[in-house]
Amino acid sequence: MSGKLFDEIVFGPIKSRRFGISLGINLLPLQGKLCTFNCIYCECGLTNGHKKEKQSLFTAAEINASLQSRFEALKTGGLDPDNITFAGNGEPTLHPEFETIIDNTIRLRDEFFPKALVTVLSNATRLDRENVKRALLRLDNNVLKLDAGTDATFQAINRPTFPISLEKVIQELKNFGGNLVIQTMLIRGEVEGKRVDNTTEEEISLYLKHIGEIRPRQVMLYPIDRQTPYNTLEKVPETEFDALVGRIEAMGIKAEVFY
Repeated sequence: MSGKLFDEIVFGPIKSRRFGISLGINLLPLQGKLCTFNCIYCECGLTNGHKKEKQSLFTAAEINASLQSRFEALKTGGLDPDNITFAGNGEPTLHPEFETIIDNTIRLRDEFFPKALVTVLSNATRLDRENVKRALLRLDNNVLKLDAGTDATFQAINRPTFPISLEKVIQELKNFGGNLVIQTMLIRGEVEGKRVDNTTEEEISLYLKHIGEIRPRQVMLYPIDRQTPYNTLEKVPETEFDALVGRIEAMGIKAEVFY
């Protein structure tokens, strides 16, 4: 059940399924995962597995220095990234200086790689914090998670580490006025003796209802692509993704599969 953790503040560039040549930024501890979710499919492993470890965060100044150093090296080497992506060992918006870090990153991007996009991958659990929302709305891509149609499946797949409902998440996503991208993993299988499945018609129908209310500018769909904490999870066939894309695009919303 162990996962892959990032051992640098700035990592890559790597070739991303969704973002081209992507330079990654990890705002979270290098020695463990820090997240408000404990997703059954997380490539970083289970959140609970790192609870006993001391969690220390780099400051905004340290992150800025690391990012500037990597930008200078890439520029010297003639490599321009397509995307500067905040991901890493958990939920990036948990960093207490998140807004400052976003502002610093945009400034450095404008100086070194003005054509690159700045992206944050977030699980959408901290959108009720004004500083987080302000920062996300400054980005080229605020990519926010929605993996379920019902609260029961939300709790079973994403397993939040504090009390939060799918209804609360949906309401916060709606408050973005369409200025967001939704990312969704389709998944099914057995987890600790219970069947988990967000691909049933009930789940998909309610999921589409949520998408229609949120009205994102794009939906990104993807399957399991890396090792997960549970080897009982299944990779959903590409044909099912294609069918869901058709239903989303029939609503006038762009959708794309990254299979």
